Amino acid sequence: MPLFISLVERMSVVITLAFILSRSRIFRKLLQEQASSYQKLLLILLFGLLGIFGSYTGIPIQDALANSRVIAPMVGGLFGGPLVGFLAGLIAGGHRFFMGGFTALACGVSTTVEGLLGGLVARAYRRRPLPWPVAFAAGFVAEALQMLIILALARPFAAAWSLVKIIAWPMMLVNASGIALAVIIIQSVLREQELAGAVQAQKALKIANKTLPYLRRGLNADSARQAAAIIMEITGLEAVAITSGDEILAHVGAGSDHHRQGQKVLTNATRQALDTGKIQVAQVAAEIGCHHHGCPLKAAVVVPLHSRGKVIGTLKLYHTRANAVGPLDLELAAGLGHLFSTQLELAEIDRQEQLVAKAEIRALQSQINPHFLFNALNTIMSVCRLDPEKARQLLGYLGDFFRRNLQHPERPVTLATEIEHVRSYLAIEKARFGSRLEVTIDVEPGVAHYLLPALTLQPLVENAVKHGLLPRREGGQVTITAREVNGEALITVSDNGIGIDLNKVNGLLTGKPGNSNNVGLLNVHERLRLLYGPEYGLRFSLNPEGGTRVEFSLPRQGQAVLKEGVAS
Repeated sequence: MPLFISLVERMSVVITLAFILSRSRIFRKLLQEQASSYQKLLLILLFGLLGIFGSYTGIPIQDALANSRVIAPMVGGLFGGPLVGFLAGLIAGGHRFFMGGFTALACGVSTTVEGLLGGLVARAYRRRPLPWPVAFAAGFVAEALQMLIILALARPFAAAWSLVKIIAWPMMLVNASGIALAVIIIQSVLREQELAGAVQAQKALKIANKTLPYLRRGLNADSARQAAAIIMEITGLEAVAITSGDEILAHVGAGSDHHRQGQKVLTNATRQALDTGKIQVAQVAAEIGCHHHGCPLKAAVVVPLHSRGKVIGTLKLYHTRANAVGPLDLELAAGLGHLFSTQLELAEIDRQEQLVAKAEIRALQSQINPHFLFNALNTIMSVCRLDPEKARQLLGYLGDFFRRNLQHPERPVTLATEIEHVRSYLAIEKARFGSRLEVTIDVEPGVAHYLLPALTLQPLVENAVKHGLLPRREGGQVTITAREVNGEALITVSDNGIGIDLNKVNGLLTGKPGNSNNVGLLNVHERLRLLYGPEYGLRFSLNPEGGTRVEFSLPRQGQAVLKEGVAS
């Protein structure tokens, strides 16, 4: 009984050290099979050192030691697998061998074997939690095996037998209990971690549910402000910010006095996230990199937001205490970044679908309307008397025009196809207005294969004819050119008409109220930007000789993006 009590005291020290180890991040990664080879090596050394510690705390008996050395290597095997258990046992057993005594070899061999045995038991429970009774039984059998090895290898046999009779039951019971206790403690740590992860996941889903109505409108100042406020309310963070590119869309909480909406980002961590597309962690103010004196932000996680493979902004979670970013913060930030990116991409898909629908409606309402059809038919009727052949050609153009308008405007077409659509439209308009309308089309053969959204070019030409040339009594000329410039197709529609008020163009392209009559141009502008990126879209300017020039570019790599976007 005194030996039993002494062994329990020493076992409790080893269990305490094992509990402290279980709180480490490396140990948790090992349990989740996420540890690197280097981290596994560290854990092997730690379990081996704990085994050595168990030897040093042993109780001398008959030139041998009653000890808790086996607990650490066997626990290492139970949670790390055969390799971890074997090598940890080899370290602890090798040390015991060099300590000497008539049981040195037997104890060295048995410790190595017991560590390996723990790993083999773990392999049988790879996909499910290890029950503590199984751990107790494994420890009991392992210690019984140690007694057999001592009897087999230690000499003289009489001394070995005398020793085993004294230490067998106390060591088998105490060390098996210690192994079972270690399993219970470590599994409780895992359950605690899983519970914390579940709480974070619940927070993330709650945030996603509340922010969805705002983010489905797209990433703008209003949706960002609402989303940031929701995140701050649910998580209890000191500050939350969202950026679009390098511009601050919203910043709520601490630091909002100098991190203002509309400003360029002030922190180095945000710039690194935008440049690398990877999560940035700042544990001190210097790593955040805000140059404002007295900024209260001391720690942060900066998560890049992606859409269609591009970084379009960042989500930033701030603390006002240094070193406050923990593993759960990182998991929450990564989860929110993924959810937000998905929501924003869905918002773009929704907007694309709406724009396609608007384009189709616009085509049906403004181009296949009674006025256009009435005027075209009147023109053809008047031509029938003078030139039946030309009337027949115009009927062909009219039929071709209607057919192209009704053919799946959501699908991409080649620039050559879009040019033919424009030719049909211009042929009818030229028949109506005669010499008042002159047309020049100049397309390089190399750009004819470029893909673009259907009904992109025709609204621009229609705008030039109706609003640029026809208000002039003498009419004018519309010129369409397509060139390959710096690996991109540059398409230009130019007229020498009355010109456009450039001050109204920005309002037109931002879709502000009052521009409903120009939904066709706005639609073209937005579709180009959504499909290829914010740097693309319509660009208006005035010609030196009078009239308006509108141009847009088609990136060569944008062809694949267009196919993906339209398919979505």
